[in-house]
Amino acid sequence: MVSKLRRKFVITAMSALLVILLVLISVINVANFVEFTKSADDILKILADNDGTFPEMGPGQAMNEMKVAGIEASIMESDPSNGSSQTMNSAQESSTPPAPKSEERSRDIFSYNRNVETPFSTRYFWVKIDDGGKVKEIDTGHIASILEETAGEMAESIYASSKTKGYESTYRYYVRRLDTGDTLLLFKDCSSDMYNAIKLLRNTFLLMLACLLAMFILVWIMSGHAVSPVVESLEKQKRFITDAGHELKTPLAVISASVDVIELDNGKSEWTISIRNQIKRMTDLIQKMLTLSRMEEENVRLVFTDIDLSSICLETAGSFEAVAESAGKKYTTDIEDGIHIKGDKNSMTQLLSLLIDNAMKYSSEKGSIEVRLQRGKHIELEVRNTCDNIPEGDLDKLFDRFYRADTSRNRKSGGYGIGLSVARAIVTSHGGSIEALRDGDNIIRFVARFSK
Repeated sequence: MVSKLRRKFVITAMSALLVILLVLISVINVANFVEFTKSADDILKILADNDGTFPEMGPGQAMNEMKVAGIEASIMESDPSNGSSQTMNSAQESSTPPAPKSEERSRDIFSYNRNVETPFSTRYFWVKIDDGGKVKEIDTGHIASILEETAGEMAESIYASSKTKGYESTYRYYVRRLDTGDTLLLFKDCSSDMYNAIKLLRNTFLLMLACLLAMFILVWIMSGHAVSPVVESLEKQKRFITDAGHELKTPLAVISASVDVIELDNGKSEWTISIRNQIKRMTDLIQKMLTLSRMEEENVRLVFTDIDLSSICLETAGSFEAVAESAGKKYTTDIEDGIHIKGDKNSMTQLLSLLIDNAMKYSSEKGSIEVRLQRGKHIELEVRNTCDNIPEGDLDKLFDRFYRADTSRNRKSGGYGIGLSVARAIVTSHGGSIEALRDGDNIIRFVARFSK
């Protein structure tokens, strides 16, 4: 039980962390891709506005941009030997904006340097195509890895697709219709950006794996402390059921012996018969509770052997034929021969008895019950019966301890909502699964599946 709870705790915690890390890594990498794509589009638009070239960035223009940014003022203030500059600053004090702070100057200088270096760091080419779709002019002077022939083929392919921007291999392209009627197709090499994006994706993925490993170690260490209160509560519950079951057997035996003495002296009566029925019911309930408790104990290991499940089903189902006939219910079996599994014979007999007994108790009056055993992808044991009132919602709750969908009907049938819990424990101990299914409005099926 402790190992099972720890596994569930670790799986839940690790799943939550995995989802968070995947979302975080996805956001980071998608944002990086969008950012360098946007940067490439901005550069291509500048080239398109200037007929495939960058605007000139000579010393005069550079100085003008520095003046606008307020950098000239800060530089000249730091040079006391430049008297003319101080005089000019004094004369233009009223019109010149105040010098920016050091952080703003650093940011402006960085932006300025980046813009100045862009024409020298950008690898691009462009192709002009006339109205007839023929290549008119090609410029590959700013890139060494592309031939004019290849550039023309790429441009013609994109021109035919009628797209205005996108990616062609590692090149970001932008298409603009010129006033002359020609079409200008510009291409920027983004291989360096894509390489960096792949490195970022790899590094973030490795970081995610490292975080998952570290988290797994921490969660596994702490999981024992986290589940210990639940484990302690479950252990106390199991001990109580086991101890109470054994303690109740003694007074029941005394009551049964007392009833025997009363009947010897006074004969049978409706009172002694009622007492015996209640003793039998209480004994049956205690036995099933103890069986369920034993099935759920981790240290209990059933000794499995090769058993003939077909023979067990035929024998157990046959014992209920008289019960069904006396109740006026249609009872049929469809059991395939020669089906063997690894299991405990007594447990499988008890499983089938519980399912058929449940069907007998809760089937509709003059209804029908069918027992089936067949071999397909799995070995399926199915018990189905007609039912007037199938519970709404998830039918898995029928396997909960002491769950009763119809209390008044359970009183008449003598059920107390633990038989299906025992059935599920038996199936689980054999490595199988069991579920309750609706079949129409008035048929319920209990299907147990086992591996071949």
